[in-house]
Amino acid sequence: MRSLSKSTQVRWHHSDPCVAVLNSRAAVALIRTGRRTLSEVQMPDAISAVVLLHVGTLVIATGLLGIAVLNDVATRTIPDFAPLGLVLVGVILRAANGDVFSALGASVAVFVLGAASWRLGWIGGGDVKLLAACTWLVSPGLVPGLVLTTAIAGGGLACLYLTLCWALRAARAQTHFARTRSLAVRIWRVERWRIKHRPALPYGCAIAAGTLLTLVGG
Repeated sequence: MRSLSKSTQVRWHHSDPCVAVLNSRAAVALIRTGRRTLSEVQMPDAISAVVLLHVGTLVIATGLLGIAVLNDVATRTIPDFAPLGLVLVGVILRAANGDVFSALGASVAVFVLGAASWRLGWIGGGDVKLLAACTWLVSPGLVPGLVLTTAIAGGGLACLYLTLCWALRAARAQTHFARTRSLAVRIWRVERWRIKHRPALPYGCAIAAGTLLTLVGG
């Protein structure tokens, strides 16, 4: 019986289903033992980097927005470092996604809209800067949703303050607090006086709510 030629043996080797099964099992064994190809390693690592970037953005943005909200409620001012920090984080995020110029256009448009609202006396100058800075944290396609969510949150904030104003004016007995150095009690004393005199709303609260809801939902 003649032996098969080398080319015939190679063809038989690749067409044999048993050999194909053995090869697939060997590949599974390599994966289970941790021996992966370069493409198999790069894909999960890239996904992990993107997830870490977005989680880090959410954490830093939450911290800066929290500082802005506390200052807005206590003093009706927003420190400049909060919008600047948000812009810095947002530029890094947008550069990673490759949509810096689109984000710049969206931020400028929101700033112009906010400036018009400031001119009409609807929001403060710090609110305009904060809102324009927050647009860098989301993709340009989500900026209209961010503005809409902020407007809805602002409406809810206005309803809350109108309700508190009505409740404080309707109450005859005044609530007296003991002398204390508690920051929360001192802020509430000032805020109660402001509510009675219908001051400007701390719109930074609405901006922070709209931004965080858009980040989590987007």
